[in-house]
This record gives sequence, C-alpha cells and structure tokens, in this order.
Amino acid sequence: MLSRHDEEPAGPVQADEEAMPLPGNLTTIYLGGLFFLAFFTALYIAADIVWPLVLAFVLSLLLKPAQRFLERIGTPRLLSAFVLVVTMLAIVVGLGTAVSGPAADWAARLPEGAPKLLERLKPLEVPLASLQAFWAHIQNFAGWNNGDNASLGPALLGRLFAGMRAFASGFFTTLLFLFFFLVTGDLFVRRLVEIMPRFSSKRQVVDIAEHIESDISAYLVTITLMNAAVGFATAMIMWATGVGDPILWGTTAFLLNFIQIIGPLLGVVIFLLAGALVGDTLWLALLPSALYLGIHLIEGETLTPMLLARRFTLNPLLVIVSLVFWFWMWGIPGAILSVPMLAVTKIVCDRARPLAAFGHFLEG
Repeated sequence: MLSRHDEEPAGPVQADEEAMPLPGNLTTIYLGGLFFLAFFTALYIAADIVWPLVLAFVLSLLLKPAQRFLERIGTPRLLSAFVLVVTMLAIVVGLGTAVSGPAADWAARLPEGAPKLLERLKPLEVPLASLQAFWAHIQNFAGWNNGDNASLGPALLGRLFAGMRAFASGFFTTLLFLFFFLVTGDLFVRRLVEIMPRFSSKRQVVDIAEHIESDISAYLVTITLMNAAVGFATAMIMWATGVGDPILWGTTAFLLNFIQIIGPLLGVVIFLLAGALVGDTLWLALLPSALYLGIHLIEGETLTPMLLARRFTLNPLLVIVSLVFWFWMWGIPGAILSVPMLAVTKIVCDRARPLAAFGHFLEG
C-alpha cells in the first residue's frame, strides 16, 4: 500500500498534464495529419488568392495604430481606410518611380562592365565556384535542374525576378483586401464571440484577438522601422563609398531585410557586384558589401532581438524551417510572411488549451 508521502508527487504531474494536454488518441492524430495535409495542399494550389489575403491581414495589423489615431481625431473609418490604402499605394509607386531609372542604368552598365567585374572578382573565383557547386546540389536535390547547368548568378536572379513579378501582380489584390480589412475592423471577432456558447470561450477569443493585434502590430512596426534604418544607413554607405544612387540601394536594402536570412545574403551579393563595377581595387570593391553586412549584423543580431525579446521567443530552428517551407510554397511573399504567420500560430496555441503543447514547442 502506498503511503501519503508516496502519493504526493502525483499531484504536480497531473496538474502539468492538465495544463499542457497531449493528444493520446491515434485516430485524432491520424485525422489531424490528414486535415493539415489537405489544408496545406489547398494553400499551395490557391496561392494566387491566399497569400494576398494573408498579406492584407498582416498589413492591416501594421496599419491599425495609424487607423486608430485617425479615428481618435474624428476621421470616419471608411475615410481612414481609404487614406491609408492610397498612402501605401503612393509610397510604393513613388519608390518604384524613384528607383526604376537608376536600376535601368545599372542593368545597362552590367554587360559593358562584365569583363571588369570578372577581373575584380577573380580572387574570389574559388569560393564562388564552391558556391555554384553547392547550388547545383540544391537544384538536383529539389528537382529544379532540367539538364541546364546554368550559373549561380542567372539562376538566382531569374528566380528572384520571377518571384518579384508574381508579388507585383498580386499587390493590387492585396490592396483591395486590405481596404476591406480596415473597413470591417473587428467585425469577424465580434461575430465569433457571439456564436461562442460559453462566457469563458468568448473571453478566450477576445484575449487571442487582442494579443494578435498588439503583439503582431508591435513586431511589424519595429521591423519596419529597423528596416528603414538599415535602408538609410546603406544609402549613406553607397554614397560615401562612391557607388552612387543611394535611393536605389537604400530601397533595395529596406525591402530585402523583410526576407529573413535569404534577403540579407542576397543583399551582400548585390552590393558585392555593385562595388566590383565601380571599385578601382579589390578592397574598394569589397567595402560596400562588407559595410552592409556589418550593418545587418548589428541590426539583426543585437538591436531587433533586444527590442522584440519581451514579445517573441520563437525557436530559431523553426524560424528557418518556416522560412524555407513558405518560400517553397509561395515564393517571395511566403518568405516575407513566414515569421508573422509563425508568431500568430504561437499566440493562438499559447491561449488555446488543446494546442498548448504545440505552442510550447514553438517557443525559443
């Protein structure tokens, strides 16, 4: 017979199991796996519609503080939504107009400067050849190689421009969705609260919605401001090192920084090529990309994690897995949306008792 002392440790174990339940029914696990398989298959097939909708939702969270400010000063919700969408469209069109001319000039200079570029990068021939071989292995593993052993640069740039064209084509759909997200506000949350049967469920829905809005808004505002600072610093570096066109390079750095890992790496390659085209020596050719890499390390490894540590503690490995997975699913938009979607998933799992174990797994 067990004594009272022997029975006491069972209490905390049972409490832990109740606090973080795990599914024990194999049928439930099997059906859940089938559901997620069908769910992600549908997301892949309907990518042209789904990712603009998700991006519009994320942008609505980014613009919520501005919309609340406009409403506090007496602006009707319909007018505030219209002003914010038009402002975003004007910013995008303005930046596109400002960088299109310099980008065309650099594209025209590239064929003429190819011999000079190869001469400047000749000391890096061995590491670039290793990188090209590594990229060939990735192509073979992923089934991207159709027998054409294209070089690393054209392959990467071709996929990048294809992704950017798809992103641009879906941007206007995103703006349409964004306008109605801003107009309807928290309508869907109110309807969901109304159909919940118990008061505890209603309170849980409100709690999840409030945390998603506050935490994701803070994350997006912080990331946008830090990326703008990176863009400004990069523009100053390009001007100081003699590369020129600071608006083009600052905008490039700002946009690439929204794509975790892949964006900064691509930025290093782009600024290396730009420096090689204008630099008289190897050191001057390497200086712009080296300074850009230093800025990114300061921002990405010190400032941004320090600002976001209180709100987000995501598993770094799962951040990488999410980035690769959503880039494979949706391309450039998926890479941009991977971290916000992972953060929203963790917020929901942390506050939904059946998903608490998965939320704990996502934690850093």
